[in-house]
Amino acid sequence: MTEAQASQIVIPQLIVGLGNPGPKYDRTRHNIGFAAIDELARAWQINLSENRKYQGEFGEGQKQLNKVRLLKPLTYMNCSGQSIRAVIDWFKLPPTSVLIIYDDMDLPLGKLRLRLSGSAGGHNGMKSAIAHLGLQNFPRLRIGIGKPQNAASGDDAKTISYVLGQFDAKESPIVTEVLNVVVDCVELCLKQGVEQAMNRYNSRSILVKSD
Repeated sequence: MTEAQASQIVIPQLIVGLGNPGPKYDRTRHNIGFAAIDELARAWQINLSENRKYQGEFGEGQKQLNKVRLLKPLTYMNCSGQSIRAVIDWFKLPPTSVLIIYDDMDLPLGKLRLRLSGSAGGHNGMKSAIAHLGLQNFPRLRIGIGKPQNAASGDDAKTISYVLGQFDAKESPIVTEVLNVVVDCVELCLKQGVEQAMNRYNSRSILVKSD
């Protein structure tokens, strides 16, 4: 590996999951980012606790010889960027070292999509993150949640009900497996960089088993 190639490897230093705080939103589709951070915290034995300075639940530890920080903003989805900005300012982290994990209706359940940059794609949490970080070129991991069946175009009420609803009994085992894969994917990001993880995990599908 050349020195130029090494300098281009993106290793996340802050991993953020997007969601809404409170029991009302717990385990909903829109909170899959929170669930991913909880799974990473369990796998890495990192304790998460509320930190008012960061406006979120925060924890830090070591993984793959790297210092890693986990964050669940408690600002509500539309203001997620405030919490992310507070952490990177305190630790003086480059915005490009932030990996954000969140839900995506345009991907089916069982699909992940890791990217080094991109737009918000209509996701309010990502709109806030981009606004507060001042750029779009930071890595993000989208977790597919699928779309509601038989929803007419522009049916906002059905869409909101869907994303704020919980996964059903058939979906829950897939979600469990997806979160396991998320841990593997993020660990590869830390070990070999985001681009290597993209190559391995973007083509992978976790299919719903039929009865």
